[in-house]
Amino acid sequence: MTSIEFCSQLISLEHSLLKYAYRLNLKRADAKDLVQETYLRVLINREKYVDNKKFKSWAFTIMKNTFVDGFRRSKRKNIYSDSISDPVFVQKPEPASTDSPESACYVQEINQNIDYLNDKLRIPFKMYVDGYKYTEIADELNLKIGTVKNRIFLSRKQLMMQLND
Repeated sequence: MTSIEFCSQLISLEHSLLKYAYRLNLKRADAKDLVQETYLRVLINREKYVDNKKFKSWAFTIMKNTFVDGFRRSKRKNIYSDSISDPVFVQKPEPASTDSPESACYVQEINQNIDYLNDKLRIPFKMYVDGYKYTEIADELNLKIGTVKNRIFLSRKQLMMQLND
């Protein structure tokens, strides 16, 4: 497929991509941003397109993955939108985990025990607690996914033993 054919097929999908973005429950501006981001990713990954694949389904898959990535990224950052006429994005406040002095002591004790774990166990465990998926932890630390799951399991087991003592 030539570059001209590729670009003309991509441009012909604009209306369909926009409708799909609206179905993802996005506001008009967010839907248009998603379409633009999809265009960018399609053009960047042009060499990965195989001519025997359906172009439309390939582009829609890129859009869906782009949407999911953005959703996960915003969820991890704990950002939410204020529901006023002019939306303002603010950092979500940390939940109050210390309602009583007794619970504050428990939280402090748990955090101290986490810090006593060796690096091999502590780092994946903290990443997991922060909301990372097993695959993301494995990619970040350059480990196999089974190793990540095992280290998190061992971290939990060791913490339970330390906290029971």
